[in-house]
Formats: sequence, C-alpha cells, structure tokens
Amino acid sequence: MAPSLFKRDLGIAVAALVPVVAWDASGLDLAVQRLFGSADGFAWRSHWFTSLVLHQGGRALAWVVVALLALNVVKPLLGCALTRGERLRWLLVTLVVFAVVPLVKDASATSCPWSLAEFGGNASYVSHWRWGVGDGGPGRCFPSGHATSAAAFFTGWFALRRQHPRAARLWLAAVLMLTVLLGGAQVMRGAHYVSHVLWAAWLCWGVATLTAPRPVVQPAYVATP
Repeated sequence: MAPSLFKRDLGIAVAALVPVVAWDASGLDLAVQRLFGSADGFAWRSHWFTSLVLHQGGRALAWVVVALLALNVVKPLLGCALTRGERLRWLLVTLVVFAVVPLVKDASATSCPWSLAEFGGNASYVSHWRWGVGDGGPGRCFPSGHATSAAAFFTGWFALRRQHPRAARLWLAAVLMLTVLLGGAQVMRGAHYVSHVLWAAWLCWGVATLTAPRPVVQPAYVATP
C-alpha cells in the first residue's frame, strides 16, 4: 500500500471511531436493551431465528468462509488474480483479526445484558470502561465476539481492492450487512449491548487496516551520466 493510501486508510479508521465513541457517550445502551428485555428476560434469547439461524448459523457461516479462504490458497477460486502469497496472507490476517476480540473479552469484567438484575440476572450495570470493576456477573462480554463472525472478514476489502475493485466493494457491503444483522440479533437476544457490537466492528476494521497489504514502492530510476 502506497504511503498516501495507508494514510487514507488510517484516516477512515479514525473517522469511524467518532460514531463509536459518540454512542458510548450517549449512554443509550441500557435504553436499547429495555426495548427487548424485561424482568422476565429477553423474548428473543431462545427464538429459533435469532438463536439458531443468526447465532449458530452465523458462526457456522464464518467457518465455511474461512475454509473457502484456505481452499483459495491451494487453488484460486472464481478467477482470483491474487498470488498464492497474497491469498495466504488474506487467510492468515483474517485469523489474526478473529483472535483480537476474544483476547479483549477475556480481560473484560463487563457482563452481558441478560445477566443484569433488571432482566432476571444478578449483575448491576457497570460501564465496560471501568476495567477491573466487577458487576456481580460472570463478565467477559465486551466486545461482541459474535459480531466478529462477520466483521473479521473486513480483510477481504483490503485483499481484493487492488486486483478486484468491484468484488472488493461487494465483499465490503456484504460484510457490513452481516455485521449489522448478526450484531443486531445479539442485541435483541440480550447477549450484547450496541456498544459491544460497534467496538467489535471497529477493532476488526482497525486490525485489518494495520495488517493490510502494502506493495513495495520501487525507487525511481536515475540515469547516471
């Protein structure tokens, strides 16, 4: 990636951070959860569509795509013009992005909405920014791991945009839609706050940006007299 392109990518990542921080500052996480939950819990938690199709199905779809990326390394799929090294990098970087959110989750003391006392659990609401402060629940809920099942594939935009710009745009649009769909399902189920989904998506985008391919810029040839 040329230096100017890398700066643009970093600029996009920084710009994307603004609405994420703004949502955090709004304090609307609980208000949204109250739309879907009550003292009896969350009606959508075990619903077949959100639980089976979007939760379990979304996770299964992610592994199918990873398997296809692995197969793409061995044999290019759908006329992929990337070199084997570029295809392998795409796969490996995607796996790295997949690992980032779980690492953050393991260090988080924040519990999921369905663990709150007002939704039938035993935890109290504590901001996910109060690191190390327990809320009385099991914790390990921030950010959304399930949204990562879609957002981790932001790497495809960076891998494809040079050789396959149209495919890259379609890939990015599909990943964004799936991130919203899978993340939204988790919010409805009480598994995550909106902020958890937004931060997971931003972390995936940020890591994908930092690990994006960077073509080597050849120095200009200067003829000697």
